[in-house]
Amino acid sequence: MVDVRYDIAFKLYPYEKVAAIGAAPLRHPVVIIGGGPVGMAAALDLGRKGTPVLVLDDHEGVGQGSRAICFAKRTLEICDRLGAGQAMVDKGVVWNVGKVFHGDQKVFEFNLQPEDGHKAPAFINLQQPYFEKFLVDAVREAQSEGCPIEIRGQNAVTGITVHEDFVSVEIDTPDGPYQLEAEWLIACDGARSPTRDMLGLRFDGRVFEDNFLIADVKMTADFPTERWFWFEPPFKDSGASALLHKQPDDIWRIDFQLGWDIDRAKELKPENIRARVDAMLGEGADYALEWTSIYTFQCRRMESFRHGRVLFAGDSAHQVSPFGARGANSGVQDADNLAWKLDLVVKGLAPESLLDSYSEERVHGADENILNSTRATDFLTPKTAISKVFRNAVLELAQKHAFARPLVNSGRLSVPCAYDGLSLNGPDELNGPARSRVGASCADAPMADGFLLEQLGGDFTVLALNTAPPDVADVDGIAVRTIRLDTRRDDPTGALAARYLGDEPCGVYLIRPDQHVVARWAVADAADIKAAVRTATGRGV
Repeated sequence: MVDVRYDIAFKLYPYEKVAAIGAAPLRHPVVIIGGGPVGMAAALDLGRKGTPVLVLDDHEGVGQGSRAICFAKRTLEICDRLGAGQAMVDKGVVWNVGKVFHGDQKVFEFNLQPEDGHKAPAFINLQQPYFEKFLVDAVREAQSEGCPIEIRGQNAVTGITVHEDFVSVEIDTPDGPYQLEAEWLIACDGARSPTRDMLGLRFDGRVFEDNFLIADVKMTADFPTERWFWFEPPFKDSGASALLHKQPDDIWRIDFQLGWDIDRAKELKPENIRARVDAMLGEGADYALEWTSIYTFQCRRMESFRHGRVLFAGDSAHQVSPFGARGANSGVQDADNLAWKLDLVVKGLAPESLLDSYSEERVHGADENILNSTRATDFLTPKTAISKVFRNAVLELAQKHAFARPLVNSGRLSVPCAYDGLSLNGPDELNGPARSRVGASCADAPMADGFLLEQLGGDFTVLALNTAPPDVADVDGIAVRTIRLDTRRDDPTGALAARYLGDEPCGVYLIRPDQHVVARWAVADAADIKAAVRTATGRGV
């Protein structure tokens, strides 16, 4: 019998008996284990590209509790391309401003998106159950349009055998076990990944000696929709740090840093949680506890995210501490990176070795996230007396001096990494802005009608600015779209020219399906484009 480990917030894919029980194993092009944000984003992307994909989840929907709540601009842009982004923004609490306090003194505040001209906000706060629901809603819409996506709830994977050209998967259901075969298997089954354990793969890194209490509190309050973070907060028994920010439905997230040597059962008693919340909000505050949990900071990753025919994404591949909102956001970027590559491999348009670049690029991203998370954790929790003196001196200086503020680290918030110097990059022959360099994700910009990223979509795209584009419709069967824009006509705010040309009069960009820049030139011909596409698909020149 399938083990039900948690209560469901939304039943999104009710169990149905499959015909495969008692039959010979069927082979599927792509099977995904785990129906969370990463698994659903990968399934939606692959299915919309026409690659058949099957999602197996051991429950019938998303579990209760807010869990991941901070979703960053790049994640929202990816979800917008997949058809789910607007619903998320409409439901979420949009915020750009954060404030940092030391005791009862404000140290400084920051704005994560001080410039205009982006469709997506810097961040929204949205409970993970809603985030997953909107992805599944988009899957259902895609299915209605004929996209080959299937989801099976209460289908728990119990065994995996990796062969040279496929993977055997054993599955348990309420009606009994069955087997199937997958040409490619994507493990999106979380930080405790059973897939990783079944294959005997390591998950190395650092566990920090600290515990954090999460309390989701339902209340009506006039606090602004900002991220408020306290070092050494003035509230009684609130620990070494505290965090407050708003979610939809009048839910507020509060985090308290409790230390390492704690009695978890005692700390999770409602009366003890209420004592801490009362100290922060004031005696007599009217609220209800919606969900509580205790977590420990961990920064770990697998050595490689590809193991033959099995690919790991999200928390199953890497885990970071939550301050900085790097977990779910980096996982969705994993799916964004993987889907277009696996789609080309399944269709025979790219070599299997292209999937090695998924591990190369996303290991690079995971290392960047782990570095930032580790630095944040060390600043939050100084390990020696002298490091605490330094930390507090930085906080004191930052109240009056701007130079000290970049040193304050209450969790560097998630931004997409640039794949600088990695193997799929083509030439950078335009003296353009650094933000749009080769390897970077494309910056959005307002057009006369809509936004740039909406026009880019999810294909290889040539973006020609103030110049005639090369005539390239496909490269070895891979479709290449062309967008020609004139900044004198199509750039009403000047943002497009500023973000892609700088002081240059014209330029040509080649952009990947995940909207990262492959190459850019002042002038390019068809041979340049074809060579760069071949490099970006793992085939060299």
